[in-house]
Amino acid sequence: MRHDDSRPRTGGDADADRPAGALGGRPGTSAVVVGGGLAGITSALALADAGLDVTLLEGRPRLGGLAFSFQRGELTVDNGQHVYLRCCTAYRWFLDRVEGAHLAPLQERLDVPVLDAERNRLGRLRRTALPVPLHLAASLATYPHLSLAERAQVGRAALALKGLDPADPALDSQDFGSWLAAHGQSPRAIEALWDLVGVATLNAVAGDASLGLAAMVFKTGLLSDPGAADIGWARVPLGELHDRLARKALDSAGVRTELRTRVTSISPTKNGGWRVEVPGERIEADTVVLAVPQAETHDLLPEGALDDPDRLLGIDTAPILNVHVVYDRKVLKRPFFAALGTPVQWVFDRTEASGLRDGQYLALSQSVAQDEIDAPVAALRERYLPELERLLPAAHGAQVLDFFVTRELTATFAPTPGVGRLRPGAHTKARGLYLAGAWTATGWPATMESAVRSGISAARAALTALDRPRDHLFEEAA
Repeated sequence: MRHDDSRPRTGGDADADRPAGALGGRPGTSAVVVGGGLAGITSALALADAGLDVTLLEGRPRLGGLAFSFQRGELTVDNGQHVYLRCCTAYRWFLDRVEGAHLAPLQERLDVPVLDAERNRLGRLRRTALPVPLHLAASLATYPHLSLAERAQVGRAALALKGLDPADPALDSQDFGSWLAAHGQSPRAIEALWDLVGVATLNAVAGDASLGLAAMVFKTGLLSDPGAADIGWARVPLGELHDRLARKALDSAGVRTELRTRVTSISPTKNGGWRVEVPGERIEADTVVLAVPQAETHDLLPEGALDDPDRLLGIDTAPILNVHVVYDRKVLKRPFFAALGTPVQWVFDRTEASGLRDGQYLALSQSVAQDEIDAPVAALRERYLPELERLLPAAHGAQVLDFFVTRELTATFAPTPGVGRLRPGAHTKARGLYLAGAWTATGWPATMESAVRSGISAARAALTALDRPRDHLFEEAA
């Protein structure tokens, strides 16, 4: 845990409480952010940029939440493959704020290679510069994984989807799969198109996903602007962006960052502020942002902060499995591809980002992994290596130098029908206490974009209550 020597560490009884910022700071100027994921980092930066004295507390030895890196021998490994789209304007603001945008560039135009293992065919989902919805018309017209009739039906469903309002509460209670079936989508069309996108963004198949969240994903990503779905991803380890550069930005903003510091309780003080307890220390602050997962938020919430705090426990979680394979030679020429007719979903080349000098390192991102998340590594190896050989002829005869998996049991909240009514906003009923996290009511599924938007929303709510400037905040996240 890092400390500023100008602020003595204190603990013990209530007389040892200290403000979060500089000792003797002005009333209303101190804030504590609990949680160092993207939501917490964003909140801390936004509050500090407005002139508050901010302390960021994170229980792990690093920042970045569930989008982080670690060392495995000479490899620098991301725990999972994360991408963003051009329409993820809040996350792009975050990248700019930590001076990392050049390290995670976007495609010039959407172009997704899609390999069908059973039919041994390659198709592409790509756009032109034409206006919506014509920007995808040429790609859809030649998409070989659907019949001519299925392609026509996809176009009709897309137009119907464009007319939906994702914010309509009625959509939240419906499932996307039933809506697709009612609009003429065959099981093949759902597999080869709707789930190809939806599983990766929602972490659920269409039949298990809220229509409201699915409509938001497809309307925003594919039916709002021609370039909205252009894909971006980090060409460096995620830890470079979400830990090293984030810490540098926090330090420059004057945020006191404490790692390996787990908050045990939050309680109101007699003067209208908050007392945040960590082992051996109590910190007082005027404002607190809780930017931790929903179950942890539930445990830390003071009584009366939400009308029905138990609803947070009703927000289920969903896992993501990542399979990592290091070959002794290059077996994939493309930077990434998606797959059909195989358990493999998305494959990315992480060779350069990982620091690997010889051979090739592929990362397989496997969403909706409930059936495999606890599978032994040996069983996963037996399952996925032959599938990669089916998809990549160059993998035949290549030596596997390393095979390992990373598992995130609670990678996202489950976007099930009805989840929208369970997601709270940034405000609580307790003055000076705010919530952030991808699981809060951002309107987005559990993505990096949702996390950043939630952090900005929490900071905006706090600054509004304090009558502090908010002009520096990203406007679309309001």
